[in-house]
Amino acid sequence: MAGYDDRDGYIWMDGKLVDWRDANVHILTHAMHYASAVFEGERCYNGKIFKSREHSERLRKSGELLDMPLPYSVDEIEAAKEAVLKANNLTDAYVRALAWRGAGEDMGVAAKRNPIRMAIAVWSWGNYYGDAKFKGAKLDIAKWKRPAPDTIPHAAKAAGLYMICTMSKHAAEAKGCSDAMMFDYRGYVAEATGANIFFVKDGEVHTPIPDAILNGITRQTVIGMLQGMGIKVIERRIEASELEGFQQCFLTGTAAEVTPVGQIGDYNFEVGDLCKQVSLDYEKLVRA
Repeated sequence: MAGYDDRDGYIWMDGKLVDWRDANVHILTHAMHYASAVFEGERCYNGKIFKSREHSERLRKSGELLDMPLPYSVDEIEAAKEAVLKANNLTDAYVRALAWRGAGEDMGVAAKRNPIRMAIAVWSWGNYYGDAKFKGAKLDIAKWKRPAPDTIPHAAKAAGLYMICTMSKHAAEAKGCSDAMMFDYRGYVAEATGANIFFVKDGEVHTPIPDAILNGITRQTVIGMLQGMGIKVIERRIEASELEGFQQCFLTGTAAEVTPVGQIGDYNFEVGDLCKQVSLDYEKLVRA
C-alpha cells in the first residue's frame, strides 16, 4: 500500500469531498502544536458502520471535553460518513473521523478565534494485530502509566492522550511484541495502548474499572455480550500481582475487535474457549 498521504480516493473535509492527496492543513494548524484534536476509529462491515451513532456522539462529547464544540451535528456526521464510504466505493472499511483546531488568528496556547475543522477518511484495513488474533497477541509491559483523571480529560478520545501510547507501542515492537499493557497512575492494570483489557479466571471475567481510561464502545458491547451468555463480569481494580493467576486474557477495541492475548511480559495465558467464543460471537454481531 502507498503511504497514507499518497492514495487514490476521497476524504470528506469541512463539508465537502476532496481528492485524497489534497486533504491538507497549514503548518500553523493549532492541533499540530498543541494537540487540540479528537478522533474516532470505527469499522464498517458489509456496508454498515458498527455502533456508528454512538461513535459520532462520543466525537462530539470529546470535543466538548476539550472546550472545542464541533460545528457538525450527529446527523451531519452520520451523513458525511455515508458519503465518503460511497465516494470510495467501500463496504468493508476502517473509518477515521477527526476534529481539530485549525490555523487562524491565534497561534499560542489559547485559540478561541481559530476555526474547528473536521475530516473523515476511510480505507480498507485488516486485523489490527495480524495473526495474533488467532494465536494470541504478545504484550510488553509499558513504563508509562495512564494519568490520573484530574490531570487529563480521560473520557475524551483526544489525540494528545495517545503520545505515551505511541512511545509504549514502539518500545513493545522493538522487543518483538504486538502491543504493551499499561498500568494506571496508582499501579493498577489499565489497558493496552489502544484497546481495553479483560481477564478470565474460573469462568468469570475481570476487567479494570474505567475510572482512568476510556470506556470503549467495544468494551461496553463485549460486557453486554458476556452478560447475555450468563458469564459474570467483574469490573474492579486489578493488581499487577494478580496477572499470574489469570487463565485467559483478551483485548477489545474497534481496531483490535476481540483479540486473545497469549503473553504479557513474563505471564502466559491460554487462548481458551471463552476467548475464542467471544471473538467469534463479536464477528457475528458486527456483521449481522
